[in-house]
Amino acid sequence: MASYLPEQTVTSREVELRIEGYKPNPGIVERMTGIRRRHVARDDQQASDLAVEAVRRLDGFDPADADLLIFASASQDMVEPATAHIVAAKLGVACPVFDVKNACNSVLNGLQVAEALIATGAHRRVVVCTGEMPSRAVRWRVADRRQFVDAFAGYTLSDAGAAMLVTADPRRGIFYRDFSAESTAWAIGTLPGGGSAHPRDPEFSYFRGDGRRLKEAFELAGPDIFLNALKRTGLSWDDFAVVAVHQVALPYLSVLAGALGIPEERLVVTLPEHGNCASATLPLQLTAGDWRPGDRVAMLGLGGGISLGIMLAEM
Repeated sequence: MASYLPEQTVTSREVELRIEGYKPNPGIVERMTGIRRRHVARDDQQASDLAVEAVRRLDGFDPADADLLIFASASQDMVEPATAHIVAAKLGVACPVFDVKNACNSVLNGLQVAEALIATGAHRRVVVCTGEMPSRAVRWRVADRRQFVDAFAGYTLSDAGAAMLVTADPRRGIFYRDFSAESTAWAIGTLPGGGSAHPRDPEFSYFRGDGRRLKEAFELAGPDIFLNALKRTGLSWDDFAVVAVHQVALPYLSVLAGALGIPEERLVVTLPEHGNCASATLPLQLTAGDWRPGDRVAMLGLGGGISLGIMLAEM
């Protein structure tokens, strides 16, 4: 696996200063989220470019070896065609491709699909990659406090790329996976523009969400999907070198880790220096984490929609 972070960073204070119209209380973004800075892609970069940069950083990757490429991301270059085609063209990869999209759980679901296709014998070496560029969907002109609150989640988001090369290995790999959804909560966090509902209205091109309601929705979904993974495998969090958890705000990460009993030393906290990298968050934590071949890692996903997912693997 590999990750790519654009060089340009923007502090939370710089984010606040950029907002026009309504002026938030100084320091509120960092105070509420724990985020000090986030990454912003160059103007000439697209979501596909961030994925390409990450794929090129994969150890021993040869474009000729891949027999499937999955672009798994909340972001996309355009509505049509699948961004996977654009990634493949830039890499010079000649294999089947398609996109997987499920908000911040896109990579986790991309791995799920890759594993299943390898298990059936349909493919041998699958590249799962993401290029997240939510900075293009942040609302900077804000009319009032209500609109600021509605746009607040966008001020936490960060651009990033990540990639994983998935191959069959009888000695190690993914040994547990489980997913669930509470789709009645889909409207809590949205980027409405570009589809059939709002095809051309620029007013709908900004990310909007209610952080409090999202937190309540995840709490209502409950921790069972994560705790059941331990019960069914007979493992504890101490059996994992890294427990990667999707991170949106430090206060919520602390609440979630406490509720699940995850030891602090098993977490890789990327949020303060890198912001919410959407679906690139879990692979970013694994590339930054302290693990060795043979160690177990856990990936705990939370995505808008809402969806939950967990995947356990021996690396």
